[in-house]
Amino acid sequence: MAKVLGKGLEALIKNYSDDNQNTQTKIAISDIITNQHQPRTHFDDEKMNMLINSIKKKGIIQPLTVRKNDKNQFELIAGERRLRAAKAAGLKTVPVFIITVDNLAEMMELALIENIQRVDLNPIEEAEGYLVLQEKYNFTQNEIAKSVSKSRSEISNKLRLLKLPKKIIEGLVQNKIFYAHARSLIAIDNQAIMLDIYKQIINNKLNARQTEILVKECQNIVAQKKNKKTYNFLKFEQILQNVLNASVVIKGSSKTKGEIKIKFKNKKEFDSIIKKISR
Repeated sequence: MAKVLGKGLEALIKNYSDDNQNTQTKIAISDIITNQHQPRTHFDDEKMNMLINSIKKKGIIQPLTVRKNDKNQFELIAGERRLRAAKAAGLKTVPVFIITVDNLAEMMELALIENIQRVDLNPIEEAEGYLVLQEKYNFTQNEIAKSVSKSRSEISNKLRLLKLPKKIIEGLVQNKIFYAHARSLIAIDNQAIMLDIYKQIINNKLNARQTEILVKECQNIVAQKKNKKTYNFLKFEQILQNVLNASVVIKGSSKTKGEIKIKFKNKKEFDSIIKKISR
């Protein structure tokens, strides 16, 4: 059976149909069990209500995709939103494609593809789906990228979102900020600065471009301060090295505690350094 996941869910279903392994029919909602590998965890109430009303008026136009498991149950692969909306609309049966899926990793891919192609996943949910493929099923970032028709850098950036502070992750899930904002924030090393910029984005309603500029400005300020400290230390390191005739390293900040390290190769050098310091 050819693997055509990178071409999308429709291509996969067509492929199964050509091989006479796909069946379109109607089954009872009560016979369907949910997909435990469903990447979507957040469902927008307004969009769900719109879908419920649409299903009440026109029914389900695009069939759900299921597979028959070892217990003769129909396990949902794609169509979580449609299934929930159908239940809420009071439907007893739903149209489905019944296909054969070889393994759980392939189910995870299909669920990701379906959500990404039809209704965009929340970036965090998308990242969590990629993480499952990476850690549980040993997919490389290149393999994930090929499966969902995205670039490897896009997969890498989405995975990096999971390292953001909890407050920013929650803001992203709740649409207080968007992926373009978060993509700029992940470039910052300091969490305190990151959270400060996050507040500015919300309070000042900054767009993605404004956020990108603000992040670069903060990075430049941090770099300038770091360079200034380094310059001052280098200056004093050089003075001490000339006086003591030894290797000297200064660590810390001029405004906080620090340390001076003086290196010596043998007892003779040590005695010489002590005499010079004593003077």
